Amino acid sequence: MDPLTQGVLGITAAQNTGKSTQYKASIAGIGLLAGMAADLDVFIRANNDPLLFLEYHRQFTHSLIFIPFAGILLGVVLYGLFARRSLTLRQSMLFATLGYATHGLLDACTTYGTQLLWPFNNARVAWNILSIIDPLYTLPLCILCALALSPKRSWAARLALCWALAYPGLGWLQRERAESAGLALAQSRGHHVEQIEAKPSFANILLWKTIYRYKDRFYVDAVRVGSSTKIYPGESLAALNISRDLPWLPPTSVQAEDVERFRWFSNGYVALDPLRPNRVIDIRYSLLPNEIDALWSIELNPAKPEQHVQFQSHRENTRSQSQRLLHMLNGSD
Repeated sequence: MDPLTQGVLGITAAQNTGKSTQYKASIAGIGLLAGMAADLDVFIRANNDPLLFLEYHRQFTHSLIFIPFAGILLGVVLYGLFARRSLTLRQSMLFATLGYATHGLLDACTTYGTQLLWPFNNARVAWNILSIIDPLYTLPLCILCALALSPKRSWAARLALCWALAYPGLGWLQRERAESAGLALAQSRGHHVEQIEAKPSFANILLWKTIYRYKDRFYVDAVRVGSSTKIYPGESLAALNISRDLPWLPPTSVQAEDVERFRWFSNGYVALDPLRPNRVIDIRYSLLPNEIDALWSIELNPAKPEQHVQFQSHRENTRSQSQRLLHMLNGSD
């Protein structure tokens, strides 16, 4: 999730301790910083290994078992920086722990994948109920947390907590509706699939991207689930098959290992770019939910299989794409 949402959710948790205190600004400050702190793992990088950050982002810093250790450490640091005049050390550690605890759980609500159970399990948990950015979730939290800074408006903190829980719950219901619609679409095509996933499109829980696999091929469609359901049929692409798609790649080479690391990061949703024969794409993300237009990929070099792959981001956003997205959100054809 974006840093602002992480921060205000951390404030929400800290403000709902049930403790009446006049030092609400200090509590909010600790909750804000603790709520964002887990994303410091983005600085774990290596120039000679472009995929290292994919392995460590949302890993140990986002794990449930790491919460008390990070909370204590942050509580001590933030107490020394600005909270010692208004709070006790124990209070500082409590508020920091509560703020930090929200981070991994909120990230698990998105589609990116979060290692909540590290080091016992490296599965990337993704509940697919919130977009990575959603103003309808974030803005009410910002307003309510600001109101709760007043000693006479403790009710705003309670309302913020209710919204923080209710909106993901609505996202869960919307995801179930989208998956059901996507499954019905697959069945209408004569595709008998065991699993289908629905992922919210950018900044909303109204329009969803559905992905399923049938006979080694991914099928991507868009589903709008409002008062009625509308389908926007999409594209399909063969799932990555290394022996077929990359026959030149030595199975024990560095680049072969990198492909498997990227497959793990993408939860298996990888395919060969139809326009670039040495590019492997993550098909989970695209601006338009019924298209396969990857936001990131890895580029292989057949001449140097023992060198690491290159990680690439593709963030091109044309005006026509934005207009088509708005039309889908409005339910237009």
